[in-house]
Amino acid sequence: MPTMSTSVVRFPFQTAKTGVKAAAAAAMLGLGYASLVERVAFCLREVTIPVLSPGSRPLRVLHISDLHMTPGQRLKQQWLRELDALEPDFVVDTGDNLAHARAVPAVIQSLGGLLDRPGAFVFGSNDYFGPTPKNPARYLRKNQTKRSHGDPLPWQDLRAAFQERGWVDATHTFHELGVGGVRIAVAGVDDPHLHRDRYEAISSAPGPHVGLRLGLTHSPEPRVLDRFAADGYDLVLAGHTHGGQLRLPGYGAIVTNCGIDRARARGASHWGQRTRLHVSAGLGTSPYAPVRFCCRPEATLLTLVARPSGGEPPIRSSDLPVGIAQPVGD
Repeated sequence: MPTMSTSVVRFPFQTAKTGVKAAAAAAMLGLGYASLVERVAFCLREVTIPVLSPGSRPLRVLHISDLHMTPGQRLKQQWLRELDALEPDFVVDTGDNLAHARAVPAVIQSLGGLLDRPGAFVFGSNDYFGPTPKNPARYLRKNQTKRSHGDPLPWQDLRAAFQERGWVDATHTFHELGVGGVRIAVAGVDDPHLHRDRYEAISSAPGPHVGLRLGLTHSPEPRVLDRFAADGYDLVLAGHTHGGQLRLPGYGAIVTNCGIDRARARGASHWGQRTRLHVSAGLGTSPYAPVRFCCRPEATLLTLVARPSGGEPPIRSSDLPVGIAQPVGD
């Protein structure tokens, strides 16, 4: 007697429905990881860049950016306090420190002993104005000209606190400092993202007697980077991009939120023939977009060394994770 067999016929709409459910579940898992784990998985990145004049001793510069601090972010505050143990020679803060009107004390307390070390800073848009809810799709559009701002933030209080502890405000000013046996010429611009940059205020090229010509800007807009490069700056430090904040494996940053190309959304690179650029992926996010994916929050310890007499050696970098913090209270 022949054996009877049965089979289940799956209609196309059933298969599609199953696929949609699987995709939705994967998206929810990814969102949970990006918001609860990676957003607070702070790490230290180390980079060696040959930019000093020949014969100079190495100089260790801690680059921090985009804290986007709120008073209750205890994990971030504790992690920042531990950075002073690195004993950097110089500290650079490239802006967007605030995300709350009462966050200035949290920023100052978090930086702690770093404020007792030589340092310089410029501000970004989120030092001047609070964050606002925005449609994430707007970041995919190029040539955005309309900006929306939140309530004013107490940037004057933050500036006064930084200066009281000894850091110099490089905004549209030029300073010469002796740090670790190296003479540094440092100058910066106000945030190009808000079109507040006035490079002509610092347009004279630093003299040949300095060991490092250092330019600071919050947003790494090409028009500003071109001016620094034309004036012979050795190194320009910037933030703003959050490294893309959301990155795809094998593709990198989806957007940069400025005029720079995606390949330079974070890390060290060349700008022109002589100038080096370092863009920090930063330590925070907007409170209205508290996610990071394939782009851990970071600070960077730059070891600046002398340029070789012949040829340009490659930039060396490494990531030094400092644990994955638990998302309690952040």
